[in-house]
Amino acid sequence: MTKIIHNIKTGEIQEVELTAEEQNAVQAEATKAEEERTTFFNNLEANKNLKASAKAKLIAGEALTEEEANVMIGG
Repeated sequence: MTKIIHNIKTGEIQEVELTAEEQNAVQAEATKAEEERTTFFNNLEANKNLKASAKAKLIAGEALTEEEANVMIGG
């Protein structure tokens, strides 16, 4: 992996290799971002499923769980 260094005073642009520490930091950040993305989409899916369950129960005249009620009213 490389990085671009731009010296504003001289206008010089260099492409240099990342150190092992920098590469590890980039990889750790990418891993964290992917975990956060996965969590976000899992939460969206769970919320969608709760809404569907709550709707089905309302139509059938069944009692909702507190979690289903909260998702229906945005709580």
